[in-house]
Amino acid sequence: MNRITRAALTVPIVSLTALLAAAGPAMAAEGSARADLTPVPVNPVTASGQGTVQISGTNLSFTLAAQGLLADAPHAAHIHFGATARNECPTASDNNAAALAGETDPHTHFTTTEGAPAYGEIVVSLTTSGDTSPASGLAVDRFAVGDDFEYSRGDVQVSQEVADAILSGKAVVVIHGVDYDGDGAYSAGDRGVSDLDASLPGEATDPALCGVLKATPAGGVAAGDGSSATDEASSLPYVLGGLALTAAGGAAFAARRNSRTTA
Repeated sequence: MNRITRAALTVPIVSLTALLAAAGPAMAAEGSARADLTPVPVNPVTASGQGTVQISGTNLSFTLAAQGLLADAPHAAHIHFGATARNECPTASDNNAAALAGETDPHTHFTTTEGAPAYGEIVVSLTTSGDTSPASGLAVDRFAVGDDFEYSRGDVQVSQEVADAILSGKAVVVIHGVDYDGDGAYSAGDRGVSDLDASLPGEATDPALCGVLKATPAGGVAAGDGSSATDEASSLPYVLGGLALTAAGGAAFAARRNSRTTA
C-alpha cells in the first residue's frame, strides 16, 4: 500500500514543479512605454517631444526626440520617479514663486525644484553616451544639442523598482532648457543661477518639456486598467498556494481510493 501511495503523490508534485518552472520567466519586468512631451506650465516653451522606453528585466533601451527647443544648446533629459512624489507632470499651482539667487520675477519662472513634488527625483539620465545614473543629471556635455534632435541608447541598467515604476505608469520624462529672455543662449538674465548648480544659469536646468510614460507590459495589458507586471508577480504565490493545496487534496484522495482497491 505504501508503494501505491507514493506513486499517487508523484503526479501532482511533478505537475506543480513544471508549473513553477513555466511561471518563473513571467515574473520578470517586460514591456514598453511612451511619453508625449508637452511644455511645462509657466515657462515660455512652444516645443514638443516624444520618449519611448523598452524594458527587459532591469535592462532599459530608449529613444528620445524633441522639436522646437533652443537651437545650439544642450538639453539635459531624465526619467524621474519618486516613491512619495505624485509621479505626474507639474501644474501651474506647483510654482511656489519663491525667489532664487538672482531671480527678479519668480512668478514667471518654473524651476526643477518646484516640479520635484510632481515628478520626483532623477532615476535615469538620458545621456547620449557614458554614464546614465542620476550622478550624470547635469552632464551638459553628454546630452543632445539643438532645437530638433532624436537619439537612441540601449543596455541601460536600472533597478527593479525603476523598471516596475515605468511599466506601471509612474515614471516621468523631463527635458530641460528654457530661454526666458529670448537671447538665443543660456544666460543668467533675470532668472539668475540654477537652483541645482550655481555654476550654471537657471535657464539651462529649468524644465521645458514633460510627459508621463504610459506603459504596456508584455502580454498586452495597457497601463491604467489596474494591471501591471508587479501585480501579477505579487499574486503568483497565492495562485501557486491554491494549486499546491489542490494537488495535496488530489493525492490524498488517490491514496484513499487505492487503499480501498487493494484492501
